[in-house]
Amino acid sequence: MAGRGTSPGAAAEEDVVALLMRRHEEIRERFDAVEAAAGDDGRRAAFRRLVRLVTAHETAEEEVVHPYARGAVEGGEEIVAARLEEERRTGEALLRLESMDCAGPGRAAFVREFAALREVAEAHARAEERYEFPPLEAGSDPEWRRAMARAVRAAESAAPTRPYPAAVPGGEDAGAGPCAAGVDRARDARHGEGL
Repeated sequence: MAGRGTSPGAAAEEDVVALLMRRHEEIRERFDAVEAAAGDDGRRAAFRRLVRLVTAHETAEEEVVHPYARGAVEGGEEIVAARLEEERRTGEALLRLESMDCAGPGRAAFVREFAALREVAEAHARAEERYEFPPLEAGSDPEWRRAMARAVRAAESAAPTRPYPAAVPGGEDAGAGPCAAGVDRARDARHGEGL
């Protein structure tokens, strides 16, 4: 599996399972960074980086991975429905946390909500790793998995970087994502932010 020190060329040849596992690890590291951040500004910046990564990652899974799993995995409809519900809950929690004070008097509420979010996100990642990723690896050839990884990276690069009520992953109007993505990426560029 490719890691943080992977060269861009090697990452381009990474298969979809390795890419998704690496993203899950990056998300875990971003959760750690929020918890370890000092002060309101540091915590808020670390949280924004987490939000951008989670939102882009979940969007890519919805667009590329879940549609495949629906048909290729035994019980795929039910498995994907459960993952989409977890993604919806994650998106709603991100929205709530974005409006909360992460320091000062509101810090205790932020910490409680953040801990609950982390628990949901980690359970979601474990479920994907157990029920969706193995069939991706077992039921396809290596070139197809590399092509699917390219599709995931493309979807991440075009995804929103913030959750929106209408574009919460798995939500009723997840199709609002492309419009939201353009607004998000323009705002991120203006503020010098990226994934």
